[in-house]
Amino acid sequence: MTNLASPMETTEISDTELDSVSAGLATAGSGGLCLESPIGDIAGDILAVGSTEGLTAGAGFHTTAV
Repeated sequence: MTNLASPMETTEISDTELDSVSAGLATAGSGGLCLESPIGDIAGDILAVGSTEGLTAGAGFHTTAV
């Protein structure tokens, strides 16, 4: 069997270089709430992520009736 893949070169990269390649630093937060009762459940959640690229946010809501 012959390996047709070309050899791969590797090199070390500094943290600063890695930050510029991976879009830098980011921060995130999330939360949720779930209420249960004999007649049904209600659940909701939120999520927000901010980085040097911008801000992303989302929310979800779910109900279940017996």
